[in-house]
Amino acid sequence: MLLDVQLDARPDLAAARARELAGTGVAGLFTFEGPHDVFLPLCQAAAAVETDLMTNVAIALPRSPLHLAHAAYDLQLLSSGRFRLGLGSQIRPHIENRYGSTWDRPAARMREIVLAVKAILQSWQDGTPLDVRGEFTRHTLMPPTFRPGPSPYGVPPVLMGALGPVMTRTAAEVADGLLVMPFHSHRHFRERTLPAVADGLGRSGRSRADFDLLPQAIVAMGVTDEQLAAASAGVRTLLAFYASTPAYRPVLDVEGWGELQPELNALSKRGDVAAMAALVDDTMLETLAVRGTPEECAAELRRRFGDVADRVCAYFPGYDAPVDDIGNLVQALR
Repeated sequence: MLLDVQLDARPDLAAARARELAGTGVAGLFTFEGPHDVFLPLCQAAAAVETDLMTNVAIALPRSPLHLAHAAYDLQLLSSGRFRLGLGSQIRPHIENRYGSTWDRPAARMREIVLAVKAILQSWQDGTPLDVRGEFTRHTLMPPTFRPGPSPYGVPPVLMGALGPVMTRTAAEVADGLLVMPFHSHRHFRERTLPAVADGLGRSGRSRADFDLLPQAIVAMGVTDEQLAAASAGVRTLLAFYASTPAYRPVLDVEGWGELQPELNALSKRGDVAAMAALVDDTMLETLAVRGTPEECAAELRRRFGDVADRVCAYFPGYDAPVDDIGNLVQALR
């Protein structure tokens, strides 16, 4: 099993951090759309390392499919064909109040955006006339002046992040792969995600061989008791944040913890982060995340995903995972 990890660096520091992480033997680096642009750090990383690169995810709803296609095409060039475009929808409060955009039927909009991005990229690659006439977006004009021409590295894959059954099914219908939302449990993944993937693939007439499945895991990793305690504290805070979100309650419902969501949501509105984290007990932590030494984490990742995926994305939130530990996790997974 191969490992992808987050390139959590400012654009001006991304090349150095990419080299540090690539030295551990990871197969790929991905960026998260948080405090910095999701694409710019990858431009720096593309020239610094030879690992795979991916957005995980670029928020699609506020962006034009043409903007996304340009970024994907250029990063495919910069990385010599090692780029994957991961797209996601985010949740309504962020789309409306952080991005200042509109929220309406997100799965249907994501479907059109993915199809439009793929159509634009394919039009540039083989000269197919561009004729996208959707409900939410329209792309019918592509004069020669604005065509970059075929990429020597081919069209980059377009992946979708998803959690709920409708969005997951949509990803399996139209995208090249699924980025499984990191906030999930083994039971939720097996009982909700995989059936939705099968449904979407069936609707598109494709098989699992035609579709990449990239599970993601929140990881609390350490060798000493002190390291594990620090890692666990960081992970508890992120889990509490995710669990406070109404859209993510189905994960808690599967495990019988649904009533915790409104309590966490109320605490989040008061800004009581410590009280939120205190509600995430050890059982919840080890159900929704992976905890242990690098070798123990590798064994758990293989148990959860080894029969359905050959690579996994790992997050180390709220703490600095030593590069030696990341390297040991890479080796243990292999």
